[in-house]
Amino acid sequence: MKTLIVYYSLEGNTRLVAQRLAEATGAELLELKPAKAYPTGRISKFYFGGKSAVMCEKPVLEPYSADVSQYGTVILGTPVWAGRCTPPLRSFLGAESLLGKRVAFFACAGGDSAGKTFELLEELSGCKPVRTELFVSPSSGKDAMFDEKLERLVSAVQS
Repeated sequence: MKTLIVYYSLEGNTRLVAQRLAEATGAELLELKPAKAYPTGRISKFYFGGKSAVMCEKPVLEPYSADVSQYGTVILGTPVWAGRCTPPLRSFLGAESLLGKRVAFFACAGGDSAGKTFELLEELSGCKPVRTELFVSPSSGKDAMFDEKLERLVSAVQS
């Protein structure tokens, strides 16, 4: 069965992980885009993004053509906002069913834990993940273990 990587990325870190994961697994990519983009200014991104995550908002997404029912494995990727997954991913999970699929999660975070984010993804998706893994800002070089973590996640998804 085919694999789909569904992700949202505000600044590109999560996109980088998704692209590297797709290269390693042959998966297809689905980048979620909210109809109204989040601001990227230093303070405004934390205020508006964090507020949106804490308030459990589900923004309207731009239309996408991927038919999730055609994939046996779905990998969900998100930055961590206020300890949560991003609202665009929440919107996707509210619209799509992942029941009966192999599911895996990854997150990009400036901190050292995405445990609550993964718990929320598990709750929203209704699926126990094959493997969860934390990636810390790989494009800025803060995560020296990035390649090893990517390899472990690829191995878990492919087994």
